[in-house]
Amino acid sequence: MFYLQLRNELWKLFGKKRTYIGFIMLLLAQNIFNLTFKFTGAFRLYERTLEGNGYPAAPFLSALSIYSIMLIPLAALLLPLYVALVGGDLVAKEAEDGTLRMILARPISRIRLLVLKWLAGFVFCGVLVLVLGALGLGFARLYFPWGSLFFWNPELGIFAVLEARAGFWHYALANAMLIPHAFTILSLAFMFSCFNVKPAAATILALSGLFVDFILQKMPYFRDFQEYFVTYHLNAWQFVFLEPVPWWRVGESLSLLAAFNVTLLVVGAVVFHLRDIKS
Repeated sequence: MFYLQLRNELWKLFGKKRTYIGFIMLLLAQNIFNLTFKFTGAFRLYERTLEGNGYPAAPFLSALSIYSIMLIPLAALLLPLYVALVGGDLVAKEAEDGTLRMILARPISRIRLLVLKWLAGFVFCGVLVLVLGALGLGFARLYFPWGSLFFWNPELGIFAVLEARAGFWHYALANAMLIPHAFTILSLAFMFSCFNVKPAAATILALSGLFVDFILQKMPYFRDFQEYFVTYHLNAWQFVFLEPVPWWRVGESLSLLAAFNVTLLVVGAVVFHLRDIKS
């Protein structure tokens, strides 16, 4: 029965047109980035960085490098927007439309309903990240040759150069690590969706919380307390590009994100349980 109910939630989720806004806009952004790197000098900064560290730049002007570099702004700006949009809809939209009262008239507990919707959101995040990872690399391959991987983020102290075979596996693992990144943001919007607010308000509250967290994390005063901020741990996927992978750092962030997600679910469930929806 749990499987059938989860399948029903997935049918409802993927039956909404707004669910696919993220897919369309992220694919469009990928191609804009590809064209920018192809026909402008956007890669020159990375070329100077590579040559300054003793590496020839030509082998690293590849599909793997270009899309891996593109993942930084996509994961920081666009991905949170569209997963928060879906997360804010999961409960608040049904409450707004009045269908939630009909669902709760059936013999199903509120916590079971929330867990089903929460897991449906997890499936959405997995599909979104994996589809974009596959299509993003495929589109980048149309513009750039296959070759070695270069990934650089000076703010996190990450400088990675990998051969094509090893680079691909690190790239695939980094994309898999983006699933908990996306799901954490969706869970935040999902929690606000359990409150008595409109879907747009739940999305805005989640994004506002993330932006405030990010701004505080970047302030010099809080530099020594970065590990207490959620956005710091959301960057764990970038450390997967290093060789060897600092699994202690990645594992720490994943465990904290898992605890944060469960906490958001519990808070949302408590608030939802106290709401008077059927009157």
